[in-house]
Amino acid sequence: MLDAFARVVAQADTRGVYLSNDQFDSLKSMVAESNKRMDVVNRLTSNASAIVANAARSLFAEQPQLIQPGGNAYTGRRMAACLRDMEIVFRYVTYATFAGDGSVLDDRCLNGLRETYVALGVPGGSVAEGINKMKDAAITIANDRTGITPGDCSSLMSELSGYFDRAAAAVG
Repeated sequence: MLDAFARVVAQADTRGVYLSNDQFDSLKSMVAESNKRMDVVNRLTSNASAIVANAARSLFAEQPQLIQPGGNAYTGRRMAACLRDMEIVFRYVTYATFAGDGSVLDDRCLNGLRETYVALGVPGGSVAEGINKMKDAAITIANDRTGITPGDCSSLMSELSGYFDRAAAAVG
């Protein structure tokens, strides 16, 4: 896993060039925004259980066939696996947000997930909808300005949203 700093340095090293002014400015901006990033990630991890549980509850209310006999989340074991997978995706989204780089999400969570779900008969569209529900809740919680370092968080919210979108597209 590379954070944004390591990625920029590794790319420059591969090309055998010095860091450009634009790269320095980008990294400087990330440092300046680091307190907001940590505040947002802390808020999300503090509310992770509620976000995942509420997203699952909402998904099952909209798609009750998932929890009825024959559904993919029917029986306690399958329901637990569904919640576990949602929590894992959520956790890796927070890792990516903290690092400012989505490679950890791709490398450790999403690569091969669609193929696994297809092999197990898991409905990818339903999983993607659950991820979108987590996204909506996470953005709402992260956008609550109470206790967050002052300043514009629009680019951070866009980044967070993009990680959820990447996860939903990977399984959908």
